Amino acid sequence: MAVDVRAGTAAPVLPRSGFLKLGAASTAAIALGATAPAVVASLKRRGLLSVNGVFDAVSIALADAIYVEKFPTSPLILSPFRDPLPIPRALAPVPKDAWSAWKSPPRADCQNSMDNDRHQIWPGKIGYPEPIVYKIDLRVNTHAFTTSQVLPIDDNGEPAASFDAAGRTYAPGTLRTLPPSTIYGFNGTFPGPRINAEYGKPVLVRFENLLHLNPLNLDRQDFGSPDWSFLTHLHNGHTAPESDGNPHYSMRYGPRAMGYGPLQWCDNLYLNWPAGGDDREKQSFFWFHDHRMDHTGANVYKGMVGLYPIYDPKNGMDMGDERRGLRLPGVRTDNADGSFDVAYDIPLALYDCRLDDGVTLHQDMHDGLGEYPESGNPRTHPEWWGKTFYRHFPNHGFVGDVFTVNGVAYPVLHVKRRRYRLRFLDASVARIYELALMSSTRGPVSAVSLGLRDDELQGQYRIPDGQQCMQFTQIASDGGLLPFPITRDSFELWPAKRREVVVDFSRYQDGTPTSSGDVIYLTNLMAMPDGRMWSNSSRSGPDPDYKIPLLAIVIDGDDMPEDASLMPTPSTKLRDLPPLPSNWKTLMNNRLIFEVKRGSIGGEIEWLINGQPFDPATVATSLKNPAGKRPPARQKVGSFNLWEIRNGGGGWVHPFHLHMEEHRTVMRNGKDVTLTPARSHPDDVSREDLVALDPAESVIVYRGFRDFVGPYVAHCHNLAHEDHAMMFGWEITP
Repeated sequence: MAVDVRAGTAAPVLPRSGFLKLGAASTAAIALGATAPAVVASLKRRGLLSVNGVFDAVSIALADAIYVEKFPTSPLILSPFRDPLPIPRALAPVPKDAWSAWKSPPRADCQNSMDNDRHQIWPGKIGYPEPIVYKIDLRVNTHAFTTSQVLPIDDNGEPAASFDAAGRTYAPGTLRTLPPSTIYGFNGTFPGPRINAEYGKPVLVRFENLLHLNPLNLDRQDFGSPDWSFLTHLHNGHTAPESDGNPHYSMRYGPRAMGYGPLQWCDNLYLNWPAGGDDREKQSFFWFHDHRMDHTGANVYKGMVGLYPIYDPKNGMDMGDERRGLRLPGVRTDNADGSFDVAYDIPLALYDCRLDDGVTLHQDMHDGLGEYPESGNPRTHPEWWGKTFYRHFPNHGFVGDVFTVNGVAYPVLHVKRRRYRLRFLDASVARIYELALMSSTRGPVSAVSLGLRDDELQGQYRIPDGQQCMQFTQIASDGGLLPFPITRDSFELWPAKRREVVVDFSRYQDGTPTSSGDVIYLTNLMAMPDGRMWSNSSRSGPDPDYKIPLLAIVIDGDDMPEDASLMPTPSTKLRDLPPLPSNWKTLMNNRLIFEVKRGSIGGEIEWLINGQPFDPATVATSLKNPAGKRPPARQKVGSFNLWEIRNGGGGWVHPFHLHMEEHRTVMRNGKDVTLTPARSHPDDVSREDLVALDPAESVIVYRGFRDFVGPYVAHCHNLAHEDHAMMFGWEITP
């Protein structure tokens, strides 16, 4: 039972496991409640309009038809690339005299407000100093994606009527200002705070749930955790399970629930200590996001995203000071409050959204369960016009038609004629991007003016004459610094993945210098009309007309400012990889095998692993391996092993995330990639925390299980898939 603080009474919350107990008739009824008459007729013709028949409708085409996935067309932003790109500054830590006066100050034997859990490793145990303490509140607030006026349009690109919260209707062609959207945010902002961390200096973050407070009396809409709970995961910190923010742990320990409810807090301890104490395991860019069971996608989309760059001060290697170590771009300023900022080192969080048109029906399975009673669904919501729209259906995965960077749609970044470090994060629910740097003589033109319709309106703008003008020098992936830089014309960015690059804005790739006022567009080349996979990209049928500008980068001034950084070259040694054992192939027969695949039952258990939905009470069991065994997903602390992740097919891609340690990809589709990675996935040469699975692909990874014991999870980071059962529990044992 979860406490409904709105009424002060206990309100039942039906977890995913409850759906397994509903029975076929109930699940079929909920599914058919969202089925159009034409689909019902089709099921009748096929002899499938029955309880068992719905579950027999396992083909993708028929299963697709069971879900209504009509999304609104967002209003057209009329003045893109006017709003400045927000660059979050470092959050200030809480002074010791302030946090030591808290009613329950941070300590080793208390991890949460229930005082029923402790920290597995306190910093002193590994010879580290006491943690730097931060305080982050989960708050309800508003967020504006643009200051531009907008033109409401329909899916044909024609002017459409619009509405406001007072019930007024505005005629087609009326220009409007977007109302602010309601968010649930870390400290009430989107994206949330930026914590600049350093190896060797532990951080403790007290996350407190204040989502029950709504001082602005905002309409919460019909997405976000219905019980206002949260569960914060530092992706992919080397972290003990009590601070990992994963439901395999939280359902059994600590809150003993899907997340922490209103008025509860937890102290997540991030040791900033590499796995096994090995410097080669150090990373460079984390992010933190919600991981509440069954509503991760809804909470992340609602705004629960924060940034956590982590620097390596050892020997000055990568400490944000371009005069030392690797001399990567960055000018560090140590602040009096104990934080530090790094100029010319810019995080770029990509996120796509949709804005309500007021005429699209709100209806999905969560409404059938009564999770959002105030919404009155199924119905349209003209009062939500212009605010973020979200649908929980798991069929394809949610994709938006407005693209944002650091929470702003189509912003502008002014840069000097020097080198910059750009840290990319894909914070979208399902969308994959392919990014390039392009120039355009004509500049952005609207998709509507080009005669595009329906899904082709996604992104809103194009640069038809766009030409690549600069290259990226990639220096890091989601597992930290690469062994050597990679020169890239473009690169893919999958959900939750990070890529770090150096770009020299003083000259173009042909050697000609840039000039003040020049504009370079960060451009998306990957067309992805739904969450299944891309329809066009550079490595599988490029569309020369699909060039969506996300960010305008404007050269500010003709002078060459001081730049003490060095441009990495393909021969620049960055960081050694942890070695693979010479006999790693001897582990192949006893590897653990997990297949991710769409289930036939649909609804809340749409996506399965080894044919089973996530059960927080148990660990998963491997498919039968070549040794004829089906071992459980339990690993002894300090051990290493091979895990195989298979894509079960159906034309889907899956960004599959393994918590706690990074991995080395050793085989892809049966080929050894330890020396020469596949052309489709050049990052396989690095350490990563997310397996990019193309359709029907098999990937074998080598990873460690060090330092901590307890429950963790692995899951698809298409968050619609994760929220609908594509997750499994695993454990490290003493």
